[in-house]
Amino acid sequence: MRRFLVVLFMIAVVPSIAAAHHGVASIGVAGLEGPGAPIETSSSATLPEGSFLGYMKLDYASFEKFTDGVDDEGDYNAFWMYGMGYGVKSYLSVYTFAPFYTKKPEDSSFTTSGFADLSLAAVLGFKLDRGLRLVPKSESLDDLEDWHFTLNTGLTLPTGNANLKNADGEIDPGMALGFGGPSYAVGLTATKQFLDRFTGVTEASFITFSEYEYNDGNSVKFGDEIRFNAALTARLLTHAGSQSRLDLNLEGNYLSLGRDELNGEGEDATGGQMVYVVPGIRLYRKSTSIGVGVKVPVWTDLNESDDQQGAEGKESYRLIVSLSTLF
Repeated sequence: MRRFLVVLFMIAVVPSIAAAHHGVASIGVAGLEGPGAPIETSSSATLPEGSFLGYMKLDYASFEKFTDGVDDEGDYNAFWMYGMGYGVKSYLSVYTFAPFYTKKPEDSSFTTSGFADLSLAAVLGFKLDRGLRLVPKSESLDDLEDWHFTLNTGLTLPTGNANLKNADGEIDPGMALGFGGPSYAVGLTATKQFLDRFTGVTEASFITFSEYEYNDGNSVKFGDEIRFNAALTARLLTHAGSQSRLDLNLEGNYLSLGRDELNGEGEDATGGQMVYVVPGIRLYRKSTSIGVGVKVPVWTDLNESDDQQGAEGKESYRLIVSLSTLF
């Protein structure tokens, strides 16, 4: 009967790309017992066969300002992500995401808002149990303590408007709602529960973008992304009567961005490396999970850093809120 105490432990999928530059989708539900999962880092589980998962996430980025006056410096970006997942098999889950973005400069001179590129993802799950095998249909609590892994792959479709123009009739790819062409992603995760209440998670992923020629004749290829993430979650409180649970999360996220290319040449003030720390909590009730975290850059090495206001690595903070439910 122990296996019936587990609704599902947290899951997460291949990073879903957010325009100029990017965001990560992290989704899931959890039971009273079993592994936990972080806010940003992708964990290693798949949906039960024949089940659906609904998902919503807000990634709100508030940027540092370099000047005192109100000008065209980046103020904030609000990345909303709406998703649906389906368990094709116990070891295979598929997802679709519809992002909605708002990008606002301090003086509101060129605020853009709307749906961005639709993204698709698939997750293949493995476990280490007398050798590497596909995740079975059911697992006991003891089985959930085994090493779990996923191979993730995904792509975006050019459904967002990549050719938005400002008041002067100029196209700014960094303020667009799409990349113009597809992007492709692949990732690996590993998850292990230990000491009953703790879960360790690691993730590595790579995203690459297609070159796209805009309506003004310029061609842009956004820089490739390499991510390495690690996280530790701890189950703090459990209330069996209400089927509720509270977890504490602490994450470290490393991101390496390649230079964007304009007409085949590397653009100044793009790309670099950064490390974020993400403390947060997750509250679970039955098959629903709510996660809240604050993502703060603690180390950056950006190309032409002084000219990258409004870019990743220049945030004051990012507020991450996610909601997911299994049905």
